[in-house]
Amino acid sequence: MPRTTLLRQLLQQRHLTTHEAFAAQYERAAARLAELDRDPRLESLQVSPRQFDRWYGGELLTLPRPDACRVLEHMLGSAVSELFSTAYADCARDRVEEPLTRRQPPSPSPPRQDDENPLDIVTRTRQLMASNADDATLAFLDASLEGITSRYEQDGPYVLRPQARQARQLTHTLLDGCQPPRVRKELFRLAARASGLLGYMAVNMGDFALAEAYCAEARELGHEIGDLDTELWACGTLSFSLYYAGRYGAADACAAAAVERAPRHAQSIRLLANGRARALGKTGDRRAVERVVGQALHLSDLHEVPVGLTSCISFEPYGRARTLANAVTSHVALSNTVLVLRDAEHIDDLVEHSSSSWSRSLVRLDVATALLQQRLPDIAQAMALGREALRLCGDTPISSVYQRSRDLHEQAGPWRDHPAVRDYGDEFRTWSSQPAALAMASSAS
Repeated sequence: MPRTTLLRQLLQQRHLTTHEAFAAQYERAAARLAELDRDPRLESLQVSPRQFDRWYGGELLTLPRPDACRVLEHMLGSAVSELFSTAYADCARDRVEEPLTRRQPPSPSPPRQDDENPLDIVTRTRQLMASNADDATLAFLDASLEGITSRYEQDGPYVLRPQARQARQLTHTLLDGCQPPRVRKELFRLAARASGLLGYMAVNMGDFALAEAYCAEARELGHEIGDLDTELWACGTLSFSLYYAGRYGAADACAAAAVERAPRHAQSIRLLANGRARALGKTGDRRAVERVVGQALHLSDLHEVPVGLTSCISFEPYGRARTLANAVTSHVALSNTVLVLRDAEHIDDLVEHSSSSWSRSLVRLDVATALLQQRLPDIAQAMALGREALRLCGDTPISSVYQRSRDLHEQAGPWRDHPAVRDYGDEFRTWSSQPAALAMASSAS
């Protein structure tokens, strides 16, 4: 004999005593609940004839599955533990008495819509900590940039630029993904330095607009993560680019602003010597040149920088010889021949034993220019140094060597009939006819 349950009574009251009538109402309730709870699984719930007969007849040993319970509660407005409890029906159609028999133990209430599953919390935590860049990838990128820096003065920008571009592209690709803060900060640092290297290479290749864009990127990325070392280095490279673009006032202002931000930082040595002193020399401010060169040498003593000639593209602080080489260039612009020859002699041994053919070339060109500026010009020696400078660079010209060798040729104009000047002119024209030098000539014009 069927057991009288609250479920049976309610279905009788609502005329849902056949499987067809009940199933249609149940599926509509399931669809509404799926929308309310944003749980699309509920939309597919159905009741078989056998399930309906067992529910209606009270022939249950256990409650239905949880999702079915949720739909029944939504459809009939009572807890499922009450729906399947035994009760005696009152004769009145509009009244349902409380069940008198012992009820089944209540089932756990289904989770509220705003509750979260513990497994979901753990899964989300793992997602937040997930990373598309492991420590091995970061180490590989760091080593790649170090390799470019260490080989730069031997291989030059034309050989190494593709590798630097690949490193930058990889960091940007990784940054489009997810990483925890530690890894993301390191990727920002590596991306900033890859951009900085490309900016420096662009200056050496005479593409100053591209250099400015790369330097701006490096500076912003470094600033974002509080990497002052890289940020100041990028400012120095931007000043370097402005100098070779002939924008001397802007070059000095750029370097001065960075020095003001961190006057005692080791990167300020480069900003003072390479950024400010050389630009001020071009503007003819002799007293300011002497002051900023003195500041650079004082900072060198405070930071105990290397005595030798550090790599021109290195992110490390300027060595003392590199600072003096920049001072030499500043004195050339001021026609201060005595200081040019004095400082050049002071660093001559360090320069000659360095691996940088560009540095040896540039110092020779500075000294050659100074020899033409003397009261009694040494034309033959100046032109001999100029030819040596061209041969040292060979087929790897950079914009600084191109500009200074061109300037030397122009300054030797008053002695164009001198055999040494003619020889230098012939060699300069041959050297500057190679494609890389022609590109620099085009950008400089």
